[in-house]
Amino acid sequence: MEKGKLIEFRLQGERRLAVVDRPEGKKDWIVIDQGGQPHKLRPQRVEYEIKGEFYETSDIQSFVKEVELYLDPSGLEIAWELLREEGEKITPDGLAQLLYSEASPVLSYAAHRLLSDDKVYFKNKGDSYEPRSASQVSEILHQLEVEKQREQEKQGFFSHVKEALVEKSVQWSESDRLRLEALEKLVLIPEQKNNLATEILEFLDRDKTPDSAFELLVELGWWSRHENLFLLRSSYPKTFPKKVIEVTQNRLCSTPADLDESNRLDLTHLKLYTIDDESTEEIDDGLSVEYLDGNTKGENVRLWIHIADPTRMIIPGDELDLEARRRSTTLYLPTGMISMFPTELATGPMSLIQGKICPALSFAVTLHEDGSIEDFTIHPSWIKPTYRLTYDDVDEMLQLGITAEPELMTLWDFAQKRHQWRREQGSINIKMPETSIKVKSDEEIIINLLDNAYSRQLVAEMMILAGEVAGVYGRTHNLPLPFRGQPQPELPSEEELLQYPAGPVRYVHLRRCMPRSEMGINPLRHAGLGLDHYIQVTSPIRRYTDLLAHFQIKAHLRGDTLPFSSDDLQNIIYSVADSAYEATLTERQTNRYWSLEYLRRNMDQIWQGLVLRWLKEDDNLGIILLEELGLELPHRFERNVLLGDRLDVQVTRADPYRDEIRFREMFPS
Repeated sequence: MEKGKLIEFRLQGERRLAVVDRPEGKKDWIVIDQGGQPHKLRPQRVEYEIKGEFYETSDIQSFVKEVELYLDPSGLEIAWELLREEGEKITPDGLAQLLYSEASPVLSYAAHRLLSDDKVYFKNKGDSYEPRSASQVSEILHQLEVEKQREQEKQGFFSHVKEALVEKSVQWSESDRLRLEALEKLVLIPEQKNNLATEILEFLDRDKTPDSAFELLVELGWWSRHENLFLLRSSYPKTFPKKVIEVTQNRLCSTPADLDESNRLDLTHLKLYTIDDESTEEIDDGLSVEYLDGNTKGENVRLWIHIADPTRMIIPGDELDLEARRRSTTLYLPTGMISMFPTELATGPMSLIQGKICPALSFAVTLHEDGSIEDFTIHPSWIKPTYRLTYDDVDEMLQLGITAEPELMTLWDFAQKRHQWRREQGSINIKMPETSIKVKSDEEIIINLLDNAYSRQLVAEMMILAGEVAGVYGRTHNLPLPFRGQPQPELPSEEELLQYPAGPVRYVHLRRCMPRSEMGINPLRHAGLGLDHYIQVTSPIRRYTDLLAHFQIKAHLRGDTLPFSSDDLQNIIYSVADSAYEATLTERQTNRYWSLEYLRRNMDQIWQGLVLRWLKEDDNLGIILLEELGLELPHRFERNVLLGDRLDVQVTRADPYRDEIRFREMFPS
């Protein structure tokens, strides 16, 4: 190094030009940059020395301006094309000579700048540069194009975000969706590393937390304020795959050959009632009464339980079957249902529609006087629903004793006999309040208590009867079917039960003794229902195991090989049970969310609570039942209370997002 030499070095990665001023000690030199700032450095830090001339610090600015006139990267591609075939190395002086026909200090330094900044055509090899191969250049150019595209997409996303935040309408692109989904994942799976989401939040100067990501998604209109996070966290799909939709459209136009066509019994002459909630769209069961002696007051009666036959439109193992298996059940949420089958099928040709001839699987049953089964048959059939009734309709008809519809009173009489007979067989009746939570399109929340009406008891007993018939049929013919059972619980003694107040407190104590139900391919006693054999068969449109039972029973009735072997059926049952449990959990969590949101909106309301059971009695922590709503919620009592006590409470805090609820007790003034 000599005084007056112009050199290039790096300061914190930034390229700097400076003039050598003087030595500093044995190894270091002082150099002065364009701004007059001195720097101490060793010769090893010099990246390039401008040859041939001596400079003053004041020359640097004009030198740089002259160099910039020649910094055209396109010249590198020309040089690379000329040199790559030979694989010749080149120096900055050589590149200056090749591009500009002269290797002056300015031109050589410009060539150095081009080569040292180049990431495409040449790679550094000591004091010279070697041309890359054509394949390497092609790959690097591709990567640079990808990076450029990513940067454009990133800038486009933040531009869309700014528009959405000022409530402008935004058409989100596919790359935008990937970034929005990254924010979703931060909310749904906060424990998972998520660099893209944190980068987005950091760029927008927001906290890098799941709560912040949730708020951003709401502000952008990507999520609603009440987005169902439980559903999103579950594996239950919100939409149907394209292939399933295509198959659905084909089935609406042309159904598969009816394997039961020659065996279907024509029952279209029977008066048939479907009884459901007014909002029910998937209508999968109906009831008829056949007076065998022609006298509506006679004792010779055959009951018919007709179940929709969706298997008419499905082939085991096809897209519809596998999708229904994956879903396991129709999901019933306060905001609406998500069907196991596409709704065009589930609420259309699969359902029992009033006035239309529909395929069904019909269970004909005669009962002994005590309510036990005397005889039964099962038939693929054609039926024609006469009336679509609501539970309220049927209750009114039963209370008024409408003589034009004697079948309803006959059904009610037999339902009572069945209930009494099951009680004698050991059934366990737990009458806890049931709640219906509905959220309208404007997010109005409606909570209704479902009363234990005659109509609901009637339908429930007829459905249980069909399940017993299916169970007996399966046991008699040794068929692998999805039998459902419940182990015998260890119930408290009558004396112990009497220590609890009658009603919900006593029932909830019984409920806690009940073991979970089980499912397998062999008959199981169902202790809760008081039945030795039971198979759910009455909801094949909305419960996959019911559909399995239909496939198996119908094949046996035809004399065909069963579509599912014992091993296959058992494996499917295991898989479906897991999916069904997850769906049930999603329903419960969603109901809980909207119940807390309802209470949050009604914090000025005073509710009557019943002390239902203890969670930690020593800490005065228990569960209260809000009797007007049928909701069971935790509460820490401010005084000593007994099970069955009633108290007035008011909500002081309700946060459905965090699943938090707090009450205070209201005392008479």
